[in-house]
Amino acid sequence: MTSKILRNRYKIISELGKGGFGTTYLAVDLDLPNHPQCVVKQLAPSDPRPQVFQIAKDLFEKEAKILHRLGENNQIPRLFAYFEEGGQFYLVQEFIEGYDLTKEIYPGKRLSESQTIQLLTEILEVLKYVHQQNVIHRDLKPQNIMRRKSDGKIVLIDFGAVKEIKGLTVTSGGQTTTTIAVGTPGYMPSEQAVGKPKFCSDIYAVGMIGIEALTGMKVNQLQTDKSTGEVIWKNQVNVSKKLSLILDKMISDYWRHRYQNVDELITEFRGTRYSSNLPINQPTIPSWEPGNNPSKSGLDSTFFVPNSQNTPQRKPHFFNDVPLI
Repeated sequence: MTSKILRNRYKIISELGKGGFGTTYLAVDLDLPNHPQCVVKQLAPSDPRPQVFQIAKDLFEKEAKILHRLGENNQIPRLFAYFEEGGQFYLVQEFIEGYDLTKEIYPGKRLSESQTIQLLTEILEVLKYVHQQNVIHRDLKPQNIMRRKSDGKIVLIDFGAVKEIKGLTVTSGGQTTTTIAVGTPGYMPSEQAVGKPKFCSDIYAVGMIGIEALTGMKVNQLQTDKSTGEVIWKNQVNVSKKLSLILDKMISDYWRHRYQNVDELITEFRGTRYSSNLPINQPTIPSWEPGNNPSKSGLDSTFFVPNSQNTPQRKPHFFNDVPLI
């Protein structure tokens, strides 16, 4: 793929990442002055049947338009274009120079309560906009949350719904279904694991990020109560009762017991005695050079999309009873 030119415009420079849902590349835009960098995401359905491809194409176009609308917020990568070429789907997106939160949250490092609350509030402020657009992120984790070099702001990347393309198939009865649960174990609550994510599924993921930050442990190191399904974490760190109650509610196994909207949660955090805007110790971000793998900013597109109006609806977007993106 390296040096390949897509759409006679986007030249692939290097591979940024590869996973079960597709491959992400760093590219340059040959049509613009100075050939600015961008991110190209390559996706394809695993099922080769023509009827599956057409369904995947429809889903791809729908989700690309949603990504374009989300990119109107400057803390979400802009979607430049989307297209299909050679049986593959491609998204072209803004390149975010910075680092992901694995540089701030990692095993052995513990953030203070005030730092954790500040970080979670920063994430929630962007997530609030996403939910206002009737969109569920579905794959929030430190690797998909970036700290932008230019201004230190949080940027949410790699939204989950478009990844359903990879697992699309058609049953013997002619029904379309997906064979892959979109999300990451440890950050994905039980209802999402069975294909029924809700807005509070994202809140669960943010809560797990907060617990990682406080305990200095990876989510897969934490035990779960077999009788209740609840995550056991408070034995790993001394934390105030107020914050422990907030986090426990965020990560409740039963979705109805969680906070149901981001505003409610932000209000709770602002009511704590730690809710001042304290800086988080951020690592120095080196200038990017080829091979440094600076950003895995995931999903983007290629087909210029006209501006669309933000028209919130009462329910998230669904595709075959599964909320999208």
